[in-house]
Amino acid sequence: MCKARPRSYEPPQNSQLPLGFFACPNPDCEAFNRFGGDNLSVAEHMGKNKAIRRLYCRICKTRFSERQGSLMEYSKLPLPAVVRIVKCLGHGCSMEATADICEVDARTVQRIVDRGGPRSEDFHRLCLEHLQDPLDVVQMDELHGRVAEKGREKKGGIRSVGRWVARGLMQPWR
Repeated sequence: MCKARPRSYEPPQNSQLPLGFFACPNPDCEAFNRFGGDNLSVAEHMGKNKAIRRLYCRICKTRFSERQGSLMEYSKLPLPAVVRIVKCLGHGCSMEATADICEVDARTVQRIVDRGGPRSEDFHRLCLEHLQDPLDVVQMDELHGRVAEKGREKKGGIRSVGRWVARGLMQPWR
């Protein structure tokens, strides 16, 4: 009998991901954002209990933390706590409820949302750019998926889509 794998993410026990999960963050490097290359090595260990690796890129000769550019950058929270916060937010819990469930301050949850929002938007755009077959149709609820200031009403509905594209708020499908 085949056992089903759990759907939830469990961080590695030793929290040491393989170097193939990392890429050089230097935009001037030839290996910028190329994962799985052999250009990275561990230069040193740092932080409490020497648990954070400092990586070295052989191409551009820069050193960077393995946490650089992630939700864990400048964070003293353990990885399971950050994963729990993201799961609560993903299930639709409010920031106050997430802070209460995860036993952290609400400002901590807000900081994770502020850091994770742009990263998830970049990931979404990257996924859309690498689609094998372009989408033929966009659902109507996606046309209204933009943020407006509180108190301002949305005017124009479907007619204002052209103005949104002209302002750069939406990208036309090719």
